[in-house]
Amino acid sequence: MATPDPKGVKSAGELNIVHVVLIAAAAAMGGFLFGYDTSVINGAVEAIQGHFGVSSAITGVAVAAALLGSAVGAAAAGPLADRFGRIRVMQIAGLLFAVSAIGSALPLSVWDLTAWRVVGGIAIGIASVIAPTYIAEVSPAAYRGRLASLQQLAIVIGIALSQLVNYMIANMAGGSATDSMGPLQAWQWMLGVELLPALLYIGLSLTIPESPRYLVRIGREDRARAVLSEVEGNDVEGRIRAIHEALGSEVKPRLRDLRGRFGLLPIVWIGMALSAFQQLVGINVIFYYSASLWQSVGVEESNSLLLSLFTSIVNIIGTFVAIGLVDKVGRKPLLLIGSGGMTVMLAVTSFAFSHATVVEEEASLPFVWGVLALASASLFVLFFALSWGVVTWVLLGEMFPLRVRAAAMAVATATQWVANWLVTVTFPILRDWNLSGTYVIYTAFAALSFLFVWKCITETKGRTLESMRG
Repeated sequence: MATPDPKGVKSAGELNIVHVVLIAAAAAMGGFLFGYDTSVINGAVEAIQGHFGVSSAITGVAVAAALLGSAVGAAAAGPLADRFGRIRVMQIAGLLFAVSAIGSALPLSVWDLTAWRVVGGIAIGIASVIAPTYIAEVSPAAYRGRLASLQQLAIVIGIALSQLVNYMIANMAGGSATDSMGPLQAWQWMLGVELLPALLYIGLSLTIPESPRYLVRIGREDRARAVLSEVEGNDVEGRIRAIHEALGSEVKPRLRDLRGRFGLLPIVWIGMALSAFQQLVGINVIFYYSASLWQSVGVEESNSLLLSLFTSIVNIIGTFVAIGLVDKVGRKPLLLIGSGGMTVMLAVTSFAFSHATVVEEEASLPFVWGVLALASASLFVLFFALSWGVVTWVLLGEMFPLRVRAAAMAVATATQWVANWLVTVTFPILRDWNLSGTYVIYTAFAALSFLFVWKCITETKGRTLESMRG
């Protein structure tokens, strides 16, 4: 048999990467649903509160319920993926997204709506783990970083599309989420439309191959070779050996390995703080409550939905900037730029909201201050997206020593979901107390995040994973 021409092999690899991009994009549909599901509630918050006649506190619980489910889903995703395979778990997530969409669109009370949101949250948690895991396992090493970024890009696109759908449905129904469109109110259609991308996700999962790492784990090496030939084409037997070696040295993560002098290892505390600060600056207030927020200062409902779409587009732009800069500028400089920018913009937003006037429970914001609030809130989203939105996940994947990486990542991710839940569930109460004061609190956390990065974060750009010592 003739020896393959190296030039021909390279050409095959170049052709294979197109195939891999399509596979990764299909898997990243889980990230799209992650973003869509967490943000779609935005346009329905005020309508849900009015429809069920509940307090701001109960509304906050209903909105934040998905985050509690997300923690459960994230914890369960790894063991499920190892037992049933990556593709099967994607399908489970897709089914949960679909069931949650139908249940959320047809609730009998705010409490069963909350339960359906928890189901959707479990799907979010699963998707947040399984998509990047699968993409990493099918990607050639030279392209792994860029392909992994498809997950974050899919999330922000999902957020933006949910806002566009909310705006279109409200307009079709007459301009308000409480208006009827056929047998349902507009807000019910907003939550129910998620059924369509959920079914698409399930369909796409039927067209992509199983992870070669999982196939080797269960003894299906012939199929693993076929998949590796599709996505890489070079040195398949070497890759099979490498997978066997990795599986042979694989150690189940244990929380007790994280113990240190102050309860946990210092690097674990840093990872937890990094995760917490990403949420405590209040970014998800923008994505979960922005329509409600703008309405609270006198903006008409249809315009508030349009403003939510605009901030989602800004989020996408910032994400592209981060993807382009993270390996050039470095992780720590981007975080410092982001923290500084967010601190200034949150302070300006708080100052603008302090000029809102309330007459007989009707709030209004003078035009000049409204423009300033919109500009500063949008720039806040931009600074977050080009820094903390992407870099936090990059750092969490790099900063922990190999021996504790899996367990430390689990603790840091759980911290992020808890902080996200805390901010989400408290915002309606804080907003009713003092909207400007609420943004002062987020400003303080943004300022603290700058000091935290300056003192505690070590640059990881250009370092190998094996060199991380914590």
